[in-house]
Amino acid sequence: MLAKEELLLIVYFIVVIFLLTTFGIIFFITFQKRKNKLLLEKFEAEKRFEEEITQAKLEIQEQTLKNVGWELHDNIGQLLSVANMQINILARTIEEPAKSSLTDIKEVVTNSLQEVRSLSKSLNNEVINYAGLQASVINEVARFNRLNLVNSQFNTTGNCLKIPQKDEIILFRILQEFFSNVIKHAKADELKIEFSFTNSDLTIHVSDNGIGFNTEEVKKNSGLLNMKSRASLINTDFTLKSSENKGTSLYLRYPIKEM
Repeated sequence: MLAKEELLLIVYFIVVIFLLTTFGIIFFITFQKRKNKLLLEKFEAEKRFEEEITQAKLEIQEQTLKNVGWELHDNIGQLLSVANMQINILARTIEEPAKSSLTDIKEVVTNSLQEVRSLSKSLNNEVINYAGLQASVINEVARFNRLNLVNSQFNTTGNCLKIPQKDEIILFRILQEFFSNVIKHAKADELKIEFSFTNSDLTIHVSDNGIGFNTEEVKKNSGLLNMKSRASLINTDFTLKSSENKGTSLYLRYPIKEM
């Protein structure tokens, strides 16, 4: 009888231990799931917050660039137009020998007016929306070549697909940042831009033959961070490669979205 009671007691303890163990495991799993869910929610909230901050910064930058574009077109452009008209009036009143110098001045003013208008277009996102990404890049390439800043080439392969306007602006601003760095720092005399379209993505490859730089030393550069943050907003793969005296290359892979 005693042995039977002992056996029942042992079974009872085993059942209790099993239940406690099972409860502990279930509690631990539930706790971990809850913890992981909270961590995921926190991560997603932080990511959304960073994206909202970045988007707000971009909107401010776009508005600033638009205002500068308007100022260039409306104010500087108008002043150059008036100067051009005054030169035309003056040309009618001076002797022939002086007209040659005046013609040279008129050409400089005319070219300056053209460049101001071209620059104002590249700064205004409404113009970029209307013209599209490729036309805006071609406009930049033509401007660089006219000013002899750098020998620029643009090529495209594949069938051009429609890209949402806001994404086109972001891609163009990334390229503008790269172009600006090439002109200001790279000491390059060649710039190549290639767009490659497939059914699923647009790959953009831009390269120069400049002096390059050590990428480790400029990781926190505001221009580089600006390009990367813009790319992440539209889920675009961003790769920048450079080495000293071997030039710099930018690779962007933008996933084509169905519209």
